[in-house]
Formats: sequence, C-alpha cells, structure tokens
Amino acid sequence: MEILDRLNEPDFKAVDNITLIRPHTEKLSNGISLHYIDASEADLVRVEFIFKNPQWNASQPLAIGATNSMLNEGTTHYTASQLADKIDFYGAFYQHEAGFDHSSVTLYSLNKHLKSTLPIIKEIITEASFPDQELSTYIQNSKQKLQVNQQKNDFSARKKFNEILFGSNAYYGYNVNVKDYDNLTRSQLELVRNLQYTASNCTIIISGKVKEEERKLIAELFGGEDWLKNDLLEASQPNFVASTSYNHLIEKKEALQSAIRLGKPLFNKTHADFQGMQVLNTVLGGYFGSRLMSNIREDKGYTYGIGSAIVSLKDAGYFFVATEVGADVCANALTEIYKEINILKNELIPEEELSLVRNYMLGSFLGSLENAFSHADKFKGISFYGLDYDYYDRFFETVRTITPQQLQQLANKYFADEFFEVVVGKK
Repeated sequence: MEILDRLNEPDFKAVDNITLIRPHTEKLSNGISLHYIDASEADLVRVEFIFKNPQWNASQPLAIGATNSMLNEGTTHYTASQLADKIDFYGAFYQHEAGFDHSSVTLYSLNKHLKSTLPIIKEIITEASFPDQELSTYIQNSKQKLQVNQQKNDFSARKKFNEILFGSNAYYGYNVNVKDYDNLTRSQLELVRNLQYTASNCTIIISGKVKEEERKLIAELFGGEDWLKNDLLEASQPNFVASTSYNHLIEKKEALQSAIRLGKPLFNKTHADFQGMQVLNTVLGGYFGSRLMSNIREDKGYTYGIGSAIVSLKDAGYFFVATEVGADVCANALTEIYKEINILKNELIPEEELSLVRNYMLGSFLGSLENAFSHADKFKGISFYGLDYDYYDRFFETVRTITPQQLQQLANKYFADEFFEVVVGKK
C-alpha cells in the first residue's frame, strides 16, 4: 500500500482545458425552440420553460412577478393542493422564478414519470386560473414578508441602490411598497398570462438523460396549435434615470450595524471589456482571498463578510460593493473600500496575486460544471444575450492572459467617476 506523503504539498496543476457540452436544438411544429443536453446516466431530467417578460407597467408593478408565483395556485381542472399532491406523488419537483428579464417554470422529474408529470406542468402554464382566495392569501403573505424584509438594513440598501442607479420608474429600479399589493388584481394576472405564457414567447431547455422518447413527449404536449401564440410585443428600451445625488443615507439611530452598498452603472456581458472587468472585480472583492476581504474583514475586523460583483442584465449592467459593518466603524469601512479601489487605479497587481486569481476563476468555473443541469445553465448564460460559445473561449483566454497593465487601465477607465453610495443605519 502506498504511504501518503504528509511532509510535502501535492504538485500544483493549473486548469488546462475546460470542455462545455453544447445543446442540440430542434424547432417544434409551432415554432418553439427546444434545446436539449443529454449528459446523464441517472434517470432524471430538468425541463425549463422560459418566457421573456413583457413591457413593465409602472401602474401595475407587481403583475409580472405575481403571475409567475400564482401559476400553480389553481388551474381550470385542479386546486393548488391537488396540483401539489400530483407532483409529490411522482417524486417530482416544481419551481418558478421571475427575474428582471425572464420568467420561468421548471420541472425536475424521473424519466419514467415524465408522461405523468409533464401534463401537469402544461396545465399550470396554459390554464392557470388565479383563484380569488389564493390570490388574497398570496397578497397577505407577500405584504408580511415585505414588511419583515424592510426592517433588514441590507435589504433596504439593495433596493435603494437599484432605485438610485436606474430610477424609480424603471423595472430594474422600482422599489416595491406594501400598498402596491393592495392594487393587485386577478385581471392583471390574466392579462400577463395571456400575453407572456404563450408558445411564441417560449423557449424550452431540457437537460439530464434526454433521449428520443423525452423529446417526442415534449413535442406532443407543447408543439401543437392548442397553445396560445399571441406575439409578445417587444419591450422598448427602458429609460434609466439615475439619481443626481451620489450619497444616500437612510438613518436608523438605534442601529448597531450599518449596511453599505456602493457602485455604479456599467455594462452587460455583450461588452468587450466585461470579461476583463470580471478579473478586476475578483481581485477586488470576488472571492474569499480578495483585497476587500483581506483588508476590511481579516485586517480591520469591521465585518464578517464583504464582496463585490458585476451584474449583467438584458438592458444594463452594474458594479457594486456590499457589506454590513458595525455602525461605529461605518465611515472607516467606506474609507478603506475607496482606498482599495484607488490602489487598483494607481498600482499594478503583483503577478503572484494575479496568478492566484486566474487559478481561482478557472477552477471555480470548472467546479461549477457538476452535471448536465450545470451545462444547461452555461448555455442560458449566453443564449439570451445573443451570444455563442465563443464567449466562453474569450473568457478563458482573458483570464489566462490579461496583464496587470491592462487591469490597471480598466480600473482607471471604469472606476474614474464618482460612485453611488447607500448607507442604511448610522454613518
């Protein structure tokens, strides 16, 4: 038996080659695009139905999200509990999500039960009835949840930050209030359902163990002419109106902690500099060994955690730093955050640190490819931006080859102007 060498660390091996499984694509007879990734030995599939969001209406700000949440709360033929019992009986799992740009309905099911579970999902998507009692319960629960969240400093900071970045009359920046739920009606949800959850606005992505039988079943159930095909009106380019004030304080005199969120508008992943900025962001605050963590958590002890990120949306993108610190050290923490940003502008990143970041980013990407579902997620990450797999090739190349000089240029180019700053608590 080989004895483990506990005196010397294992040889380091850089991530060399990352292979992504690309989907096959078919068009159903009614025009729906079906993308599938067959890459699993387990008898399990994930079927995602993804719908572009319609034009957001400021007079009905909750309609898109509420419609998605209420789809499984009753249909033409089944109550909410009957739908849940049917899905549970087959050991399946239903998931829904409403994002800024898309809404989705997702089914996880064993292959052998797909003939029984998929018709339930079709019923949910095409025949949701939004019963009055369930809508009333949803409104009441949502109001209570919002009221609880509004007491949390980090929640308030995030919502206020989006508002000052995009404007209070834009979907990305709208700050929901409790009264909005009182104006939510069944007719609003029915309008969104008929406009959004249609064949002409649907993309289907199926991943897992996907053979001809599964694809045929999808085509039979969802490829016919019995599903609404109303064309979704293309949403016009949003008019984002950022705040003219850069510093915002929501004061809470009794607060023991202050939530900090600062940042600025940037761009989404279609921009040529997006991937370089991902590297720069990782150095600053994108992993546990980042400069913000090393300084503000490890050295100063101001917080348990701090990070930065770049967010890519369909019509915008932005950069932000977020943390919660003791109220008595809030001003000091802000000083240190800006100090670290300025260092990136004025000093070159050491090669040793950059090498660590390269390996972290490539290793994290590789580690995220756990199964067929992960590969489908990578496809979604480019498909809805009109990008192809060259995007990932450029990402790998950028991470491996970007220089300290190029990163310094990016810092000076995109971190030059003043940052929007939100503090909730005491400053």
